[in-house]
Amino acid sequence: MARQRAGAFIVRMEDLDRVTSSPAHEADQLASLRSIGLDWDGDVVRQSDRFDLYREAIGRLQSRDLVYECYCTRREIRLAAEAPQGSDPEGKYPGTCRHLTDQDRRALQSTGRRPALRLMSDGREESFVDTFRGTYTGRVDDFVLQRNDGVPAYNLAVVVDDATQGVTEVVRGDDLLASTPRQIMLHRLLDLPVPRYAHVPLVLAPDGSRLAKRHGAVTLDDLAQRGRSPGEVCARLAASLGIDVGGRAVMATELVHLFDPQRVPSLPWRLTPDEL
Repeated sequence: MARQRAGAFIVRMEDLDRVTSSPAHEADQLASLRSIGLDWDGDVVRQSDRFDLYREAIGRLQSRDLVYECYCTRREIRLAAEAPQGSDPEGKYPGTCRHLTDQDRRALQSTGRRPALRLMSDGREESFVDTFRGTYTGRVDDFVLQRNDGVPAYNLAVVVDDATQGVTEVVRGDDLLASTPRQIMLHRLLDLPVPRYAHVPLVLAPDGSRLAKRHGAVTLDDLAQRGRSPGEVCARLAASLGIDVGGRAVMATELVHLFDPQRVPSLPWRLTPDEL
């Protein structure tokens, strides 16, 4: 989509979680993109290098009394969301720690609990028009801005990054569709421009679950061991977007003039066992 419009395409390593991220993973991911012909403009930006920017943004929200400490565990949040008086089918945070007193906070800290930081939302709905999904509306809860280990949260980080990198259109998997209203609210509160959004269906395993290593050959290296070249994989990806290349191996650069956003499917692409 970017190349068709003569726009820039950037790659950002969203490596906030240092437990699951590593230089080896990053190198493998970038090599995989290159191998199917995907290139990018400018340097690769790493979120792990940008914590100061994220904390400055949190500070701006704190100066407006829009941030509060939350000491809830995941279990407590789940139970509160399931309680009859506060039942929420989406499991959103019910605001348990919104009105803690100083005494309450000291008592929780004395047990060794460390707080996460949450946005004090007004519960409004945010709507936007998605390129592929149409109008989407979601109510924004008091979501996390910084985890209790001090790591900035994804929703905050991507908003800051999109603004500082001049992103005008975000194209990503539709598993993040429901998070977009939160990000739009942050854009508005931080007085940052709101990009356009395009959420595409995921590739799923044969059983309909998220594709994972346990399902078989899911990486380019795995597939190479089965005799499938990156060009053949790219051709299969093209077919999932309605692009017929006659079964020949191709690179992504060859598909730019053939790509039609109107043909992007609305449903996930579920792999068959023989494709893994």
